[in-house]
Order: sequence, then structure tokens, then C-alpha cells
Amino acid sequence: MKLFRRKNPGVQQVIEVEKDEVSQALAEVVSEVEKKEKKLGWKERRKEKKKEKKEKLKIRRKGIEVEPYDPEKHGELAIAPEVEGYKEVERYWLEKPYAFASILFNEDENDYLYQVNEPTLNPFEMEVRNEIEEKLRDVLILEEVNPFVDKEEQLIEAVNQMIKDFRIKIDPVTYYKIIYYMVRDFIHYGKLTPLMKDPLIEDISCNGYGIPVYVFHRNYMNVSTNIVFEEEELNSYVISLAQKSGKHISIAEPMVDASLPDGSRIQMTLGKEVTSHGSTFTIRKFRDEPITPIHLIKWGTFSSEEMAYLWICIENSKSLIFAGGTASGKTTSMNAISLFIPKKAKIVSIEDTRELMLPHENWIPAVTRDAFQGEIGKIDMYDLLRAALRQRPEYILVGEVRGKEALTLFQAMATGHTTYSTLHADSVSGVIHRLENPPINVPRPMIEALDIISIQAQTYTGGKRVRRNIELTEIVDLDPHTKMLRTSTVFAWDSVKDEHKMVGNSKALEDIKTHRGWTTKELEFEMDRRRKILEFLAEKDIMDYKRVSGVVHAYQNKPDKVLKQLGIE
Repeated sequence: MKLFRRKNPGVQQVIEVEKDEVSQALAEVVSEVEKKEKKLGWKERRKEKKKEKKEKLKIRRKGIEVEPYDPEKHGELAIAPEVEGYKEVERYWLEKPYAFASILFNEDENDYLYQVNEPTLNPFEMEVRNEIEEKLRDVLILEEVNPFVDKEEQLIEAVNQMIKDFRIKIDPVTYYKIIYYMVRDFIHYGKLTPLMKDPLIEDISCNGYGIPVYVFHRNYMNVSTNIVFEEEELNSYVISLAQKSGKHISIAEPMVDASLPDGSRIQMTLGKEVTSHGSTFTIRKFRDEPITPIHLIKWGTFSSEEMAYLWICIENSKSLIFAGGTASGKTTSMNAISLFIPKKAKIVSIEDTRELMLPHENWIPAVTRDAFQGEIGKIDMYDLLRAALRQRPEYILVGEVRGKEALTLFQAMATGHTTYSTLHADSVSGVIHRLENPPINVPRPMIEALDIISIQAQTYTGGKRVRRNIELTEIVDLDPHTKMLRTSTVFAWDSVKDEHKMVGNSKALEDIKTHRGWTTKELEFEMDRRRKILEFLAEKDIMDYKRVSGVVHAYQNKPDKVLKQLGIE
């Protein structure tokens, strides 16, 4: 009788699963490239699907028959009205066929206007909408929501049942208009729904009643819109946004920071208690698809060589702080480079509001909590960071350091934990100055534990506002005589040529070379291979974070296999 087996079947299964994951990740990327290169007639297939839909003369919804909407037969649902003095320069769909955006330009004032165009309701349609909306509120309060069925489907069924019960005779155009507004107002964000669905909008700002809502558009920067709130309407809307976020706002507590259901960050004020123009809100939108290193390369924020450098440093546990001004892309860059963290490494992230999205399974996302009454029940970043150190993480990601938690963060660095965070500062000297002085107060010898500082900024190139990594600087050591921190700039951005250049030697790469037992030639070879992989993905427009992370993690396991399958020499 054999008491021991030479092979552990459990371990063997894990190895086989890992191999399958690597092959699957590479297969997905290769197939994606092949699709893009061969252009497999996706436009033709889409046209065929549209024809199939048109062939279906009627659709049946919960006891009522509705003819499918056909723009050629029924006309357009949304029409853009002309604005005096403005000329349309761009138009694109936000939710086809219901809502689209028009970008208007006034040459005399050199001013852009963002116009939201939704279905226009005639007096009869307005009356039907108001009647259904009023009765629907009573119905939905009494009716239980099925968590296993899509909310939109349940709402449409309730509207259809109401139309049937009250025997309302409406044509297909009116029906689809009513459904659009019911879904918009009951499930989404009311007037702001089209703005929330626009992927080119980063921020949405309402500065009070009677004032147009402003947006920050990626192509046109700060632009006013045709959306305006009245005073009572705005107060009700802010209260509803707070409720959607699971928060309470009132005259007693008129300021609230929260996260909307889709992950967007929002800051709200109610009434005229703290803002004289009435209630306000600012929404920093959350992207459905996380930004990857490939996005940053394509946008010119970083070069492929800089990303290859960060890839090696992150994989080899070098700590990093992203510094810059407001909206310079600090958190976005931190989220992107987090894809380089080894697949099975233990990660703990700490944030005020959830922004980070990682593809890793071995990840604990922690979020702070406000006090219930006074200071009772409050959990701040310092509490979460202290708890994180007991969870034995290999990587700690902190949303932003601004107080006493920074000292604990640097203690974690000094004890071997790899940490990434963001900080408001516009230069390396500014970073060190903020860390050393109140309210952060990190002793200078402890700052030596930090390896790399990335300085980011919103700047201009070619007449356009862009985000650029201004420099990647390493902290070399603490001078024993002058007690000054010595730094070395490894990469710098040339604003004239809009290029990122390697301008100095890297202590971090030298440490990695020594630790890994590489020669200088092997280190350069490794950097070059990673740079080629990133350039290949950028060239083929492979930017989906699951595919990018799949290639990165596959390379960590089988580098030669990845290079071979991607056809990189």
C-alpha cells in the first residue's frame, strides 16, 4: 500500500488552469487582431440584423401590440432646434434613436454650446406622460421589485399594463416617446441622463438654479448646455441624487460627498445655506471601461518606453506616487499601471469613494465611512490603512494621501510593502515639501523609502489641452552631510516636440538588475521586449482592459510564448 503520491493532483490542476488562462488570453488578443486586420464584414452583418427587425411587423408587450419604430416610416423622434447665432459643427447619438448631442459654435463670441436633443412632446403626449407618471408612482410604491429581472423591463411592463387597463389609444411614435421618458426619469438620472451616457463628458456641473449646466467635454473643454433647473426642481433633484447615492442631505447637513450607483463621484449642496445661487452639484463621471496603459500610450500621456519602465518597476515591487494638479489624470494613471501588478499578488486599495477597478481576484477594495452621529462609527483612511497592514498585502493602493495616514503609508513602504498613491503637487520639490510639512509630517529619512515620483499635468500642445506625464523622477538617497534628498530624473517630456525622452540613469532599474541577476544587456533586452508588446497592442488598437491584463499576466508566466503568438521578434 502506497501512503504517498509523487504528484499532487490539486497542484497539477492549478497549473493546467493557469496554462489554459494564458492560452485563452493570447487567443483572444490574436483573434481580435485578426478581426481588425481582415475586417470581417461587421457592417454588413449589422445591416442584416436591422432588416430582420424591420421584417417583424409587430411586437407584443404585456397584452398590447406595438408596431416597431421605423425612422423612415414614423420620422425622427428627436429633432435639433436652431439656436440664433450658433452653427452646428458636430452631432452624435447618445441613445439611438431617442437622444443625440449637437455641438454648436458662435463665431462672433468664439463660444461653443452643447445641446441635448430629446423627443419633443405635443400637448396630448405631455398630458399622457404626466398622467402615467403620476399613477405609476403609486403603483411602483406598492409593487415589489424582482431583483432577478431587469428594472427597465419591469418598468416597461408596468407602463404597458397601465396603457392596457386605462385603454389609452396611442400611436407607435407616442408610445416610444413615453417609454423613453419613463425609463429616463424613474431608472436613470432624469434631465442629466443624456449627459451621463456621453462617453466624451468627464465632469458635469450645476452652479445653481436658472444657470445652464456646464460640462467638461474631451474635445471642447468647458461648455455650457441647454439644460437649466428651476429652484424647486433643483432642490428636489439634489435630494433624489443623494438618495440614489445612499446618503442623506438636508438644511441641517447641506453638504454631501458620495458615489452614484454607476461609480461616479458627486459633491452636492442643498439650498442657499452654503451656496448663494441655490443647490449645486458636481459629478466626476466614472468610466465603464477602465483606462489601460495602452490608452495612455495612444493619448501620448506616456511613451511606450516609459510604460515598459513602469511595468518592470511595478512587477519588481517599486513604490510610486502620482502627483499633479486637479484633473491631471493622477488616479487614472494609477489605475492603468495597476494592471502590471502580478496576477495573484495580494492587493488592498483604500479610497474615500470607489474609483479604482482592477482585474485581480486577490484584491480587497476598502472605502471610508462617515460618522453616524458626531464621531461615532467613523472609519477614515488612517483606520483602513492600519487595518490593511494586518491583512498582509503585497501591494497597497491609496486613493490620495492628505493627512496622518501618509505616515503609516511610508512606514508600510519602509517595512517592505509596495505602495501606490496620488498627491496634489506640481513638482518633485512640491511633493517633498508637502510630505514633510503639516498636516502630513513625514520625516525626511522615511521619504527615502519612496522609489518613483510621476508628475502629471494638464497642458497645451498644438492648441489642444492634453494630459502629459511631465517627468518620472527617482529618489536616490539622503545626502549624509547636507541631509537633502537626492533625486534623479529618468524621463522628461519635451513640450516643443511633444515627446517623452529618457534623460538620466535609473537607480530602480539598477537595483532590479542586481536583484534578478541580470546583465546590462539582459535588462535592456527585457525593456525592449515589453516596449514592443505595448507598441503592438497600441498599433492594433487592443485597449480592452481584460485583454490587456490577459497579455500582461500571460507574459509574466510565459514570456517567450506571448512573443511567439503575437509575432514579435
